[in-house]
Amino acid sequence: MKNKVLLIYTGGTIGMVQDESGVLHPFALDRIYDAVPQLKNCAYGIDSCQLENIIDSSNMTPAFWRDIANIIAREYDRYDGFVVLHGTDTMAYTASALSFVFKNLAKPIVLTGSQLPLGMLRSDGRENIICALEIASARQLNIPEVCIFFEDHLYRGNRSTKVSAENFDAFNSYNYPSLATAGINISFKEHLILPVPEGALTIRTEFDNRVAVLKLFPGITREVVHAVLSTSDLQGLVIETYGSGNAPTEKWFIDELEAAAKRGIILMNVTQCKAGAVKMRQYAASCDMDRIGVVGAKDITIEAAVTKLMYLLGCYPNDKQHVKERLSVSLRGELTD
Repeated sequence: MKNKVLLIYTGGTIGMVQDESGVLHPFALDRIYDAVPQLKNCAYGIDSCQLENIIDSSNMTPAFWRDIANIIAREYDRYDGFVVLHGTDTMAYTASALSFVFKNLAKPIVLTGSQLPLGMLRSDGRENIICALEIASARQLNIPEVCIFFEDHLYRGNRSTKVSAENFDAFNSYNYPSLATAGINISFKEHLILPVPEGALTIRTEFDNRVAVLKLFPGITREVVHAVLSTSDLQGLVIETYGSGNAPTEKWFIDELEAAAKRGIILMNVTQCKAGAVKMRQYAASCDMDRIGVVGAKDITIEAAVTKLMYLLGCYPNDKQHVKERLSVSLRGELTD
């Protein structure tokens, strides 16, 4: 029996074709073989479905993450792998969120998209779809991860970030190598892939989006920091710091953070740098934050940090200490322990 893959369409650039007047619009998934005729030669079966509401990925929310996750959970036993067609702008957020949703995932979930619509002659979407489907259906190697495939590279989803709005190589994974590269053959780096789990699949789709991101910059004022920390019902804050986790040492800044921590707001320290990690107490500029309980999130991406914080707050709404403890340890390979 040949392997089967479920293709899930959520929206985004890849799912647009040009009509006779040149206007771009989403294509019907039952016409995917017209858009990508090479799929007729595949050695595996392809079924497809789409979200009830197709969106530009700029409108992505946790509700859509739940919808995608529920489709996969419902169809999990019927398919050998899953490919999610997704807009590029928030793809890394969705890949990160889905990685936390599924515990003991034993099948590949591959997100892909394109920089040019399928209806355009030079679209990168055809190759991305074909390779993503090949990976999701591969018999020779099962990849039990949520991944992103883009421009010849397979990345761990919760290690990925969008780096270009114009180039075909729109994604990168600075703190973790790619899991595979596609050339004449698809070359997998087996030693980098998570092991297949032994337990049964479980799914938790609770996300608490009462979080915020504060990006530090020279000259940031107390009024700005106070305004963010005073957001109604705020439960968690990701602070994008400098370098290896450094921040201003002015008394007012630490006072604002400490007051927020005492109100029960979880504070998470993530570096603004694309590569490298937060190392609390390496410099004096991070010692006070460590003292007041700011969690150093090591080499996590901002996308994974935000979704992980939402996920843990959703799962453990009454145990902030447990949330803090889990933020700095790897749940799905999203950071280096």
